[in-house]
Amino acid sequence: MEIVVGYVFAWAVRKARRVGGRADAEVDQALDAGMERLHGLVARQLGSDASLVRVEEEALAGEELTPRTRQRLALALEDEMERDAVFAETLSRAVKEVRAAAGPGGVSAGDSGLAVGGNLDIRADHGSAAAVRMGDVHLGNPPVPGPPTQA
Repeated sequence: MEIVVGYVFAWAVRKARRVGGRADAEVDQALDAGMERLHGLVARQLGSDASLVRVEEEALAGEELTPRTRQRLALALEDEMERDAVFAETLSRAVKEVRAAAGPGGVSAGDSGLAVGGNLDIRADHGSAAAVRMGDVHLGNPPVPGPPTQA
């Protein structure tokens, strides 16, 4: 389900960039068409569901998809898939098509996005820091406040 949510958000981000005139000059048409189809399928099934509306708002605002919105959309999609086997099968095929269009690895990201094809395990131990993306990090004890000491 996370894959579907990710693709729906990616579609909304790409749409927002086009509206803002920032679309990449060279767009992978097969991927674009697949994502368009997947989004259309989800939009027809969910209609004006608040979770889908929120996904598009967050994408237009240039925000990351919040965990809460991600969860709400996933739950709405799971509910629809449980109630409608035809939708579930059609959605599964649409995801396979988008993955195939994305090429080897089956992931795609643009600008400063991050795409991971598979599991990602990030750990920090022994007083270290770890992250997928991290700014300046200073480890250890901060200097004692006050004027510098002379040796």
